[in-house]
Amino acid sequence: MSMRGRGGPGGRFLDEEEKKNAPKVTKELLVRVFSYLKPYWKQMILVLTSIAVSSILAIYPSVLTGRIIDEGLIGRDLNKLVTLIVISLLVTLGSNLIGVLESYLNSWIAQHITYDMRNQMYAHLQKMPHRFFTSGSQGEIITRMTSDIDGVRQVITNTFTSILSNSITLIVAVIAMFRKNWILAVVGIVIIPLFTLPTRKAGKTRWSLTKESQECSDGINGILNETLSVSGQLLVKLFGMEDYEYRKYEKLNEKMVKLNIRESMAGRWFRVVISTFSSIGPMALYLVGGILMMKYDSSLTVGDISVLVALLGRMYGPVNQLLNIQVDWIRSMALFTRLFEYYDMPVEIENAPDAITPSSVKGEVSFDHVYFRYNEDRMILKDVTFTLPQGRSIAIVGPSGSGKSTTVNLIPRLYDVTEGSVKFDGIDVRKLDLAFLRKNIGIVTQETYLFNGTILENLVYAKNDATMEEIEAACRKANIHDFIMSQEKGYHTEVGNRGLKLSGGEKQRISIARVLLKDPAVMIFDEATASLDSISEKAIQDAINPLIDSRTSILIAHRLSTILAADEILVMKDGEIVERGKHRELVELGGVYTELYNTQFKAELPEE
Repeated sequence: MSMRGRGGPGGRFLDEEEKKNAPKVTKELLVRVFSYLKPYWKQMILVLTSIAVSSILAIYPSVLTGRIIDEGLIGRDLNKLVTLIVISLLVTLGSNLIGVLESYLNSWIAQHITYDMRNQMYAHLQKMPHRFFTSGSQGEIITRMTSDIDGVRQVITNTFTSILSNSITLIVAVIAMFRKNWILAVVGIVIIPLFTLPTRKAGKTRWSLTKESQECSDGINGILNETLSVSGQLLVKLFGMEDYEYRKYEKLNEKMVKLNIRESMAGRWFRVVISTFSSIGPMALYLVGGILMMKYDSSLTVGDISVLVALLGRMYGPVNQLLNIQVDWIRSMALFTRLFEYYDMPVEIENAPDAITPSSVKGEVSFDHVYFRYNEDRMILKDVTFTLPQGRSIAIVGPSGSGKSTTVNLIPRLYDVTEGSVKFDGIDVRKLDLAFLRKNIGIVTQETYLFNGTILENLVYAKNDATMEEIEAACRKANIHDFIMSQEKGYHTEVGNRGLKLSGGEKQRISIARVLLKDPAVMIFDEATASLDSISEKAIQDAINPLIDSRTSILIAHRLSTILAADEILVMKDGEIVERGKHRELVELGGVYTELYNTQFKAELPEE
C-alpha cells in the first residue's frame, strides 16, 4: 500500500514528489473547485450553520465547569449543582445531535458532488478519441474514475469541514478564555507552541521511519511475488538459486524488523513527550492563577481557573489540525488539478454543428488522397486513394505495420484524417452525423470482445429491440446458431469474463452475428480469422463468404481464401497503396504481393 498521503502521529507531511508537483493555487482553480458546491448552496448553508452551532455548544460545557465548581461544589448548593450538570449534559447532547445532522448533510453533499463528477467524467471519457485509449494507461483512467473522485469526497467531508470546525472552535475558545481572564489566556496561548513543536518533530521522525519501512515491505512483496509464482519458482529451481533468493529475502526481512522496532519506540517516546508537554499548560495556568488569587487578591476563582484549563485542552486539537491543514489543502488542490486535466482534454472526434443524416444509405466508401499520422513524428498513411462501390468488396493486404487497420479505422471516424478526405456515399464522414455513420458500419476485429453476461445480452448490444427471430437469423448466417442451441441454456449461456468460457472461433462467430444484427451498410473484417485453428477458421470463412457477396465489404486478410473472395485487392506497404488488382495479375507483377504470396499464401494451396 502506498504511503503517500499518510503521516506519523501529530502531523502529516508532503513527500518530495508532492512538494515538487504541488499545484499553483489560482483564483480560477478555486472558482472551479467551488463551482461544484454551487448547486448545493442551501445544504452548504445548513452545514456551515450546524458546524458553527455545534462548535459553540461543544465549548459551553467547559465554561459551565467553572460554575459547577464555584456555585455547586464550593458553594455547597446541591440544586445548583444538579441543574448545572443537567444543563451541561443537555448542551453536550445537543451539540452531538447537531454534529450528527452536520455529518449527514456533509456526507449527502459529498456523495452528490462525486455523483455529478463521476457522471461528468464518464460522459467525457466516452467522447475521447480511440487514440486516447490506445496510448493511455487503462489503470490511470480507472484511478481517475474511482480513487481520485472518491478523494474529492474525502476533501469535502474532511478538509473543508475540518478548516471550518477547527477555526470556529479555536476562535470561540480564545474569546471565552479572554473573557474569563486575559492574563491566563495569554499564558495559555504562549504555551500552545510548546505542545505543537515536539508533536510535529516526532511526527516527522515516524513519517520518515514509516516511509522507509514501507519501501522495505514493497521490496519483500516483490521478492515473494516473483519467486513464489509458478513461473518464478520454476526459474529459481532450474538455475539453482534457492540459497541466493533466501539470503536476499532474509536480508530485507532483518531490515524490516529493525525498522519496525525503531518505529515502535519512536511512537513510545512520542507519547512520553506529548504527555509531558500536555501537562505543562494546565500546570502553568494553575500556577499563575494561584499566584493571582493568593498574592493579588484577584477576583479569579477556582472555577475560573478550571474553565481556562479545560478551554486550553480544547485548543490543542484544533491548533494541531490547522497547522497540518496546508498538507491536506495542497493534496486536495493536486487532486482537483489531476481531475481537471482529464476534464479539459479536448474532444477530437465530435459531430459537426450542421451534421448530415441522409434518408437513404447505399454503402459506398471512397478515400481521396488521404494522409494520416498519430503524432508529429511519422506519417502513417500517405496519399491513399481508392473507391469501393456499393455491394463490392476489396481485400487489403500488406506486411505488418503497413497501415491496413489504420485505413479502415478512419471510416467510422475512430480517427480523423490529417489531410484529404474519407467519404461515405459521397459525403465527407466528418460532415455526417456520428451515430448515423457508425450505425451503418460494422467491424469484426481479430481480438473479439464480449461483455461478461449471456450470449443473448452480448448479441442485443447491437440492437436492444431485436426480436428472437432476428437474433436467430443473424446467428444462422454467422454459423453459430447450432452451437448455441447445443448449450444447456441456449442463448442464456454465460460467456464469462471477456468471453473466456468460449473458444476463439465461437467468440468470433458471435461477434459476426452481433454485427449482422446491427445490419450495417458496410462490413469490415479486420483479420477476423487470424490466430484460429483450421476448423474454427473454416466455420468463420463459411460465414463470411456469403456476407461478402451480399453487401459492401472490406477485408484485411492474411489468408488466401479470404483474399480470393474479394473483387479487388489493395496491397499496402509503409502506408501507401503500392499495388492493386486481381490475384493473378498481382502475382505476375513480381512485387510486394508476389513476395507475400510466396512467403504466406502459397502454402495454403493444396499440393497437386
